Amino acid sequence: MKRVLLFLILTLFVSESFCQVSSEQLRKLQMAEYYISHFYVDEVNEEELVDAAIEGMLHELDPHSTYVRARDVERTNENLNGSFEGIGIQFQMVDDTLVVVQPVSGGPCDKQGIIAGDRIVYVNDTTIAGVKMSRDEIMTRLRGPKGSKVKLGVLRQGVRGINTFNIIRDKIPVYTIDASYMVDKTVGYIRISSFGATTYDEFMQGVRKLQKQGMQRLIIDLQSNGGGYMQPAIRLSNEFLQKDEMIVSQKGNSGLAQATTNYKADGTGTLLNIPLVILVDSYSASASEILTGAMQDNDRGLVVGRRTFGKGLVQRPIELPDGSLIRLTTSHYYTPSGRCIQKPYQKGDSQSYQTDIESRLNSGELTNIDSIHFDDSLKYYTTHLNRPVYGGGGIMPDYYVPLDTTQYTKLYRELSAKSCINNTVMRYLDQNRNKLRSKYKSLDDYKKRFQVDDDVYKILLSEAEKAKIEYDDELLEESKPMINTTIKALIARDMWENGAYYEISNERSLIYLKGVEVIQNTALDLTDF
Repeated sequence: MKRVLLFLILTLFVSESFCQVSSEQLRKLQMAEYYISHFYVDEVNEEELVDAAIEGMLHELDPHSTYVRARDVERTNENLNGSFEGIGIQFQMVDDTLVVVQPVSGGPCDKQGIIAGDRIVYVNDTTIAGVKMSRDEIMTRLRGPKGSKVKLGVLRQGVRGINTFNIIRDKIPVYTIDASYMVDKTVGYIRISSFGATTYDEFMQGVRKLQKQGMQRLIIDLQSNGGGYMQPAIRLSNEFLQKDEMIVSQKGNSGLAQATTNYKADGTGTLLNIPLVILVDSYSASASEILTGAMQDNDRGLVVGRRTFGKGLVQRPIELPDGSLIRLTTSHYYTPSGRCIQKPYQKGDSQSYQTDIESRLNSGELTNIDSIHFDDSLKYYTTHLNRPVYGGGGIMPDYYVPLDTTQYTKLYRELSAKSCINNTVMRYLDQNRNKLRSKYKSLDDYKKRFQVDDDVYKILLSEAEKAKIEYDDELLEESKPMINTTIKALIARDMWENGAYYEISNERSLIYLKGVEVIQNTALDLTDF
């Protein structure tokens, strides 16, 4: 019934230029809709039924053809479009209370004096603290159109009573560059979290900043970057490639997609001679793979990490009259050497597709390079140095870095999953934020001198007890290196900016450390590779 109803909806909603249905099919669909709406034994919610029908139809296709309900469209697009309208804070929930992690610099809350560590206990006349309100409901109350007003009740450490702040909502930027800093005197580092409308401009701004600091080589970190818009990845690729070098090919069948579209560099790039390393992992996908594949296949940069996700299906958004939309797969991506980025999948089997990373772990791919084998039929060659690269889904790095499972102990994973580490940091900062700011005048000073001490662990172990996490002294000692690095990085993020987190956490990232080693010891033309 879902399939029949779905075809009816698509027939009614999509113009004839996109969907041609024979008169016989159309009559069949009209009759099905008539009988369902007039004679079904129970009352049905037509809106929910239609939504479920569309979702059911798309489920039978590839894993990336999806339906976005009207109420979810705006939020889904926010990160990609580069902004949303609201009050401008990063927050987390601690004991059913909203705690401000950071106000967005220059945003409405920042301008009105909201600071890290503040607890927002009511919004307008509604209490949001201690009432187990969902995160989505809280965000709905905080957000609103630019120019609208909202009254916040705030508790602040060391200040009696509830302080009232009248905030005028504004447009809040969403940044896709997590960090940009100098690794040493000549190597720069930029981490891209996703590819959105502002990514290219953010990236070039970061490049100019690093060049002023002496950058001569560059590491681009795409770990856990799930992609986003294609065009920013193409524009970034263009900065590194010579005129007419291929960036990516997009191949479809007909209808919504042209048969083949080739994207080539136009020769206007400004980073043509800078040595480049790209960091990837199993969660680097889509637009990340476009940039990575373009650099690898053109022998323009070296790739370090683990095989990427393998998302090479291109979706086109199709808007429906009620504001909902379908993201329909219309073509495939191919790298310059001709490799299809998309990993294999079975239509209608989304579960196996989504658990592919777990399958890679179980097969040994993530921990042992000797377990990785490619069929010769999947072999391709780079465009300049004729180096072998392999298709079959995702981008295999030039330098493989195995996953070190010993770093992420069972205790560490539990403490992270149950928010014990985050809660510890928030509680510690409540008690020590002013002291820390007085003691450490710069991030460099903090990185050199700060140590996670017994006071922090008293809080952490109290959080673990509340979460009913079991451990012994041996497991705790084994877990401390990763716990200490994470806590130190989170405190730095609170005191400075998001980039400070990565400056510290990268010190324990094996992919990052290998990337630094490679870029410090590899010639630009890759002839010593």
